[in-house]
Amino acid sequence: MFDLDKLKFDENGLIPAVVQDFFSKKVLTVAYMNRESLKISMDEGYTCFYSRSRQTLWRKGETSGNTQKIITIKADCDCDALVVEVIKAGPACHLGTDSCFSSTVFENEEINDFSIDMLYELLRGRKESPKEGSYTSYLFDKGLDKILKKVGEECTEVIIGAKNSKEEVIYEISDLCYHTLVLMVEMGITPEDILKELGSRKIVEKKVKQEKMQ
Repeated sequence: MFDLDKLKFDENGLIPAVVQDFFSKKVLTVAYMNRESLKISMDEGYTCFYSRSRQTLWRKGETSGNTQKIITIKADCDCDALVVEVIKAGPACHLGTDSCFSSTVFENEEINDFSIDMLYELLRGRKESPKEGSYTSYLFDKGLDKILKKVGEECTEVIIGAKNSKEEVIYEISDLCYHTLVLMVEMGITPEDILKELGSRKIVEKKVKQEKMQ
């Protein structure tokens, strides 16, 4: 058990807390805790911070409903900062965005910062703001049946590709992933929803192994 007395609070009795999404590992916000808010967070299992502007404690989501269920709280090597992994319910930022960190100050163009989340947001943008000549916009315009047909076709292509070569199956799986993401956008399913489901199956897997050992 970690000794909380090792934590180094500043002259105002505060310690920075970097809040991170448990599933996507995206940094959601940076807030501050004092000893009391940290204890409340640990006791209740949901983030509670100290507002420097209002000089008071505040439980995340107490008015908005956008709570943050705590999975882990970790201290850095100097014990003067915390990382809080959470499962969030709703936007983390008071502006209504998923994360407080949405303004890019600098980006190294030599590095391809591709991610499933980025692709998902791009696809969602094509649905909300269709672009002429865009294949993605075309799929959304045709609707669910057309998207399902393409997902079915790509599933078959993956099977055929796996019988031919590694390179071909990589190509076909990429097509399948793309069309599956289009389907997810169409049905309002996020990558986070899928990660949560997969995470719950991991728990089930552990239970099954335990039952077999008995």
